[in-house]
Amino acid sequence: MNGAAIIAEILKREGTGFLSCYPRNPLIEACAALDIRTILCRQERVGVGMADGYSRISRGKRNGVFAAQAGPGIENAFPGIAQAFAENVPMMVIPATLPLARHYLKPVFRAADVYRPVTKWSALAHSVQELPDLMRRAYHAMRSGKGGPVLVEVPPEVWEAEYKGELDYAPMPGVRTAPDPDAVKQAVRMLLAAKAPVLWAGQGVHYAEAGDRLAALAELIPAPVVTTNPGKSAIAENHPLSLGASTRSRSKMFTDYVAKADLILAVGSSLTRTPFGPSVPPGKTIIHSTNEASDINKEYRVDLGLPGDAALVLDALIEEVGRQKGAARGGNALTSLKEEIATAKKAWQAEWAKHFDSEEIPINQYRVIRDLMRTVDRDNVIMTHDSGSPREQMMPMWETTKAGSYMGWGKSTQLGYGLGITMGAKLAAPDKLCVNVMGDAAIGMTGMDIETASRNKIAILTVVFNNGVMGAEREELKISDKKYGAMTVSGNYTKVAEGLNVPARRVEKTDDIVPAIKEAVGITEKGSPFLLEFVVKEGHDFSRYNLAGL
Repeated sequence: MNGAAIIAEILKREGTGFLSCYPRNPLIEACAALDIRTILCRQERVGVGMADGYSRISRGKRNGVFAAQAGPGIENAFPGIAQAFAENVPMMVIPATLPLARHYLKPVFRAADVYRPVTKWSALAHSVQELPDLMRRAYHAMRSGKGGPVLVEVPPEVWEAEYKGELDYAPMPGVRTAPDPDAVKQAVRMLLAAKAPVLWAGQGVHYAEAGDRLAALAELIPAPVVTTNPGKSAIAENHPLSLGASTRSRSKMFTDYVAKADLILAVGSSLTRTPFGPSVPPGKTIIHSTNEASDINKEYRVDLGLPGDAALVLDALIEEVGRQKGAARGGNALTSLKEEIATAKKAWQAEWAKHFDSEEIPINQYRVIRDLMRTVDRDNVIMTHDSGSPREQMMPMWETTKAGSYMGWGKSTQLGYGLGITMGAKLAAPDKLCVNVMGDAAIGMTGMDIETASRNKIAILTVVFNNGVMGAEREELKISDKKYGAMTVSGNYTKVAEGLNVPARRVEKTDDIVPAIKEAVGITEKGSPFLLEFVVKEGHDFSRYNLAGL
């Protein structure tokens, strides 16, 4: 076996479902020989996104892999890998490279060095014999602690060299950490003594598959649950204790309950400050639980650190709450809190009803979101937004009914990233309806890769909000737009989709929204992707309620 065959065999043993790639890399043929599906993308950033979405929905138990060509291929992949790094996604990148003898001659692109700031771990292979050890380290890094992309750069002499001896490699299990029992006791004492605790969930709850535990703890205390952008759907948002998720936009209940909270228990969240997610307002007692100890006290002065895997932490907290509360489970308090949240939620929804029920032409985006929620089976869907206005519209308004049914993202906010991760999600969960809601600026970035979905029979639903303008930049580009029309981005994306062998429909009237959604879902159920284009208003109405520090 040569180096390419060794890596392919390791990927096979690790349960790799497919290899996204483009287009010259010895690993591609080696994987195909072992029946690892080859999916050739149109643009490297989307190929990385496919690996990303696959890892997210597989919860890091199986990891997406992207193979890049030496030079321009791995150079083009940088934005996607930087995005995955910002999102802590455990995926693997295996680029080809030039011969080792040329690695210190400028301007040779040395991926292992260049990517070090945006990967959790990166290495350059120097010999075929070290490949099993490099791959073992890569998988251990991906699956243990906080996730992140890893990179193994392989030069021609390693791809081609013959491996000596039998391959001794077994799949790498992830390593989980459990919390300090004394810290758990202290955390529960603090939780039960708080007058208005709030549970704050990040995407670590997704990777730990701990949504049921989070809901159970919330009911035991009792306490409402808020989630970060990537933590959206940590518990089903129709749960009576859920206040939803936050980007810059959020529900009014989210703002109000965080405002009056005296204690925040953050679970599975790095608490990293970002313009596209919530921050903890000043004056709160903070218990911070995450599987990356270095994140504790990184952004905030924390009152108690509780490092550990989210599932193990929540199990320990639930058990300790039971011990400390005993028979006094607080049934009246739970009922009262549920009723209070239901009343607040009803009032917020009434405030937005005019948007949900709007008959405006061009169409109001919130009317589309309402009709999508009423028409699709939300128990069997995986949703995501794209960057810009769709993120602000979807994040607070799309109510999930199942834990883990939404992929939120946004510490880095690259337009068009949702398309790739939706394809990856569909490959990980083929029985789910996988939907990406993107704007016209986003499809301009990566839209050619809807052809990748068609060619590979990846039956995703792409929803395009076409308002013909970069609406999120309305306040930023006043002079340039007035003089030169800088914000205008026009197009008929239904015609583009049809030219790329993707069935599509353009909707301009509210009466056609539901029939079009039903048609689109029906086509995806037959195994084909579909593009659903809505001609919408510019749309500047966002669910934003001010609170200092949030």
